[in-house]
Amino acid sequence: MNCIRRASENREGLRTASLTEWAKRWKQLVEKGPQYGTVEKAWHALMTEAERVSELHLEVKNALMNDDFEKVKNWQKEAYHKQMMGGFKETKEAEDGFRKAQKPWAKKLKEVEGSKKAYHAACKEEKLAISRETNSKADPALNPEQLKKLQDKVEKSKVDSQKTKEKYEKTLKDLDGATPQYMENMEQVFEQCQQFEDKRLRFFKDLLLDVEKHLDLSNSDGYSGIYRDLEYAIKSADVLEDLKWFKNNHGPGMSMNWPQFEEWSADLNRTLSRREKKKPGEGVTLTGISQAGEGSLQNKHSSHLSVQSVQSTQSSPNPFEDEEEANNIIEKEDSKTKKLVTPRCLFLSSLSFVPPSGAAEIATHGVHVFSH
Repeated sequence: MNCIRRASENREGLRTASLTEWAKRWKQLVEKGPQYGTVEKAWHALMTEAERVSELHLEVKNALMNDDFEKVKNWQKEAYHKQMMGGFKETKEAEDGFRKAQKPWAKKLKEVEGSKKAYHAACKEEKLAISRETNSKADPALNPEQLKKLQDKVEKSKVDSQKTKEKYEKTLKDLDGATPQYMENMEQVFEQCQQFEDKRLRFFKDLLLDVEKHLDLSNSDGYSGIYRDLEYAIKSADVLEDLKWFKNNHGPGMSMNWPQFEEWSADLNRTLSRREKKKPGEGVTLTGISQAGEGSLQNKHSSHLSVQSVQSTQSSPNPFEDEEEANNIIEKEDSKTKKLVTPRCLFLSSLSFVPPSGAAEIATHGVHVFSH
């Protein structure tokens, strides 16, 4: 149960959180970065893959806890019953069964061990008595009465030794006679334990197979579908289409607004005062020129190009600028999609961008921005 819980929390839970965090971070970086078009969609497909795999790992985590963990928990309740005094009922029943089966044989075994001990002690005493008798014959200081006592002791030790031997042999024979019944009774209890162990081992085998099925994502239709979709998204990237889009939005294919002849108007013949020229925050930022048929993709990437304010560009000479500084005029059109600035032609070349660390380096084309 602890193993499954740790697998759910540490293996699947941390993997889910890691993939989700990675996908969220890089999705924002790619959206804010310079990439565009179908290749950007292919890049986003990587984050989609991580999110979908993260969801699968979350499903694995839930399956481990809701299915496998609960299965072990319920099996434990059914197979092991706790006692009031501690321990399990099944353990006590097995111990009691073995104790009852071996009780008669254990009693006879105890008698055999006692008779064997008595026989060995009698043999030892007999040997000592014979040794004393032998030594006394060589001792002239002993009188015949003392020698007679040693001889009697030898005879008595021989008799005791024979009696204990006969008893030892009899108890051993009785033990041998009880052994078959003892083996039968013990085997019956053992088979009961084997049946219980057989159920436990089969349950664990089936449980581990269930865990393996939950962990193995390679056999999941959803898992294989993720990478089919990822491969399709990457192969769907159209380089020529992206080049065409960039040309039409940031290159010579974009909409032009060349200077045209304009009649003099008294309302437009107002010279900007020096105070108005130096007023901060009056700069005009080129956010892009909307073109019919272009989607949200143009709005995102047109914001990457900006033009300094009129005040900051006055210091650099422009070949298309009139020599008379008094002719700086701000014209306003009613059109919401265009902003006209002081007559200038802006040229941005070799515009490059280095994305955040971890992303592939991407450099855009030289960009020509024509504006009036």
